[in-house]
Amino acid sequence: MALSPHRFGLSCALTTPMRGDGAVDLSRLASHSRHVLAAGCDTVTLYGTTGEGAALGLQERMAMLGALMGAGIDPASQIYAGIAASSLEEALAQARAALDMGAKGLLLAPPFYFKGISDDGLYVWFESFIAQLGSSARNIILYHIPSVTAVDISVSLVERLKRRFPGIIAGVKDSSGSYANTEALLKAHGELAILVGDERQLAKAVRNGAQGSICGVANLVPHLLRPMVYEGQDSAVVNALVDEICSGPVVASVKALAGHVHGDVGFGPMRAPLQALDEAGRKRLFAAFDSITQARAA
Repeated sequence: MALSPHRFGLSCALTTPMRGDGAVDLSRLASHSRHVLAAGCDTVTLYGTTGEGAALGLQERMAMLGALMGAGIDPASQIYAGIAASSLEEALAQARAALDMGAKGLLLAPPFYFKGISDDGLYVWFESFIAQLGSSARNIILYHIPSVTAVDISVSLVERLKRRFPGIIAGVKDSSGSYANTEALLKAHGELAILVGDERQLAKAVRNGAQGSICGVANLVPHLLRPMVYEGQDSAVVNALVDEICSGPVVASVKALAGHVHGDVGFGPMRAPLQALDEAGRKRLFAAFDSITQARAA
């Protein structure tokens, strides 16, 4: 077992509570953020996939970060910001807003509209993005999630970017679901923070040098994920939870379950075009969650 002497730790890919009218519920967002940090997360990541980040506008993003700061959460040590835009101008606007407000770093997805993009084309986009950020660029985690973006961030592209921007490219979040890809990243870029999106692969990856995770299940059971991140411990409960969540619409399921954990029926509305679980789906999911977690308690 080769636990990394460095540790990114556990970051919650925050769900974004919405009101019935579709606006972000800033009060619930701040309260939930404080909860996951107290329960075992080292940081929170706003505007990620679980947080419906690609559907959030610039003013909303600033209001959300401001709400967390107003709740006493320190952006410089506790907040990462997801960047989700195909336009370089929009990606830069999102990044500058977060970094100017003091965010610790960025979770940077590739441009996702055009398909069949070469590494050379992606390199130009990423290089332009980071170069134009200038001296404010810091702690950039490249976000590999081809199931959503349909764009790969290859091991060789990471090599080019980390050599071009040493000390700025801080890591890679691998949400490919392929342990072989995580293994390749660890072998080639073990000095970076290689993070695992699929919690079922987290403990194994940590035992082989991964530094932690930015993940959606941290909205629900950060206390169970922490031993996986810091000790490489397997968790049958976490594996069962992820299997259950992945059997339906993942983002809607995580949001509904966050409300279930809080005993708050107001957690659930989604930003169109995504849709919330119907009542039957919620009841089935909640029963499965209770059964899985209570089995551990017993």
